[in-house]
Amino acid sequence: MSPSRAIVIPPSTARWGDAWAHPEYFAGVTLKRVIAYAIDVVVVGLLAIALWFVASFLVVLSLGLLLPLKALALALLPLAYHILLLASPRAATVGMRLMGLRVMSLAPGAEAWGGRPTLFQAMIQIVAFYGSVALTGSLILLVALFNPRRRTLHDWLAGTVVVNDLSFRQDAG
Repeated sequence: MSPSRAIVIPPSTARWGDAWAHPEYFAGVTLKRVIAYAIDVVVVGLLAIALWFVASFLVVLSLGLLLPLKALALALLPLAYHILLLASPRAATVGMRLMGLRVMSLAPGAEAWGGRPTLFQAMIQIVAFYGSVALTGSLILLVALFNPRRRTLHDWLAGTVVVNDLSFRQDAG
């Protein structure tokens, strides 16, 4: 008979998880997130225009057979952009990088991989973001104004937090 092994998950001790002890991670994050998203809308728009031209050419070459795939590709482009960039080693979209922000995981043991969110956390965050914004007309984003970490509903659901990228500040300063 083998002894039973209990799995113990220690609480997260990451610096970016404590808004009171490390306010430098959260100073000005709300406004920076808004500006970063505006930048990302422009970037995704430019990518969508490029994809539209390439896909239109392929639709003509295929005599219209690829038309459904063109619509699907254009619909999935914003999701793929956000998910893949948030799960990347930099853990930030283009807008977030320009504003000096990054997404960090609050999962236990996240420090082992640099705090970046997993692909699954990025998927949860982006799907919850688009879903909650579509259902509430962006009013759900006001949740960020009432907590010290400035977390929105999709941050809570994904177990992530958006913080100032302090390495970005040190490189720039």
